[in-house]
Amino acid sequence: MDKQKILVTGGAGYIGSFIVRALLKSGFKPIIFDSLENGHKESVPPEVELGVGNLQCDTQILDKIFKKEKPQGVIHFAGYIEAGESMKDPQKFFFNNVLGTLNLLKIMMENKIFKLVFSSSAAVYGEPQKIPIDEEDLKVPVNNYGETKLMVEKILQWYTKAYDFNSIGLRYFNACGAALDGSVGEDHDPETHLIPLAIQTALGQRKEFTIFGNDYPTPDGSCIRDYIHVLDLAQAHVAALESLLGKKSGFRAYNVGTGEGYSVLEVVQMVKKVSGIDFASPIGPRRPGDPARLIAKADKIKKELNWQPKYSDLKTIVESAWKWHQSHPKGFAP
Repeated sequence: MDKQKILVTGGAGYIGSFIVRALLKSGFKPIIFDSLENGHKESVPPEVELGVGNLQCDTQILDKIFKKEKPQGVIHFAGYIEAGESMKDPQKFFFNNVLGTLNLLKIMMENKIFKLVFSSSAAVYGEPQKIPIDEEDLKVPVNNYGETKLMVEKILQWYTKAYDFNSIGLRYFNACGAALDGSVGEDHDPETHLIPLAIQTALGQRKEFTIFGNDYPTPDGSCIRDYIHVLDLAQAHVAALESLLGKKSGFRAYNVGTGEGYSVLEVVQMVKKVSGIDFASPIGPRRPGDPARLIAKADKIKKELNWQPKYSDLKTIVESAWKWHQSHPKGFAP
């Protein structure tokens, strides 16, 4: 029996490359479409076909891939992710994240592909009204990145009502970690994520790691976040895809988190412990717009998709990330 083909947009990026590996492991045949603007050709497994193009302007390339491969479904990652940048250049984000998705949906519809797993974000909620954050809670994004994710979710809901279209939006909390053997991991330039920044400081690539605020209403005064290992996140996508392929269900949204959180201070201490290096970590002022706590209520995905995080304890997250960064100090660059 032929393996089911799945198109993965943004499949050469950090999270996308892990989903591609999870799909292979689960018996699917992934095909990647990636602009390589932020993705890395080196992260693509040798047996996986890579089509290079941009969803904003290379729709003919994408259409050819659909006609040739005839995928059963799509997992859609391609998009800009830096919240701070989205506030400086909203047009760039709306064109890439929203228009790019509309172009993808148009080609999917023309090729009669009606199943999509969408990479959404906890950024759709903005400032949480309560903790843990439930899927039905108020959604008022505080940056344009979150706004683009919410816009796409709304587009998918309307497609469900108007067409025979089925989709799932996965609202990630803090994706982190690397392959357990350190072979694949996070490589962003510039890097903005907490764990890689702390590890880069331990490796001497940065002078110090600044902790932004220690006067939040949390046990140690630093912000608490729900960290999800990228391996667990990948498995959530496989579970979502299998659910979509199995039945018609309109649009569904799921939080992808653990339901627990770690503080910035706890993360920094774990990086120091795992690396054996006591690097400088001064306290700086709060960053505007940083909520004290962001924790997912993840009961829905656990119940409906039978998904459970296996690798999202802080020690496993940091150990895997440390292995990757220690063995690849320049990321995928030689």
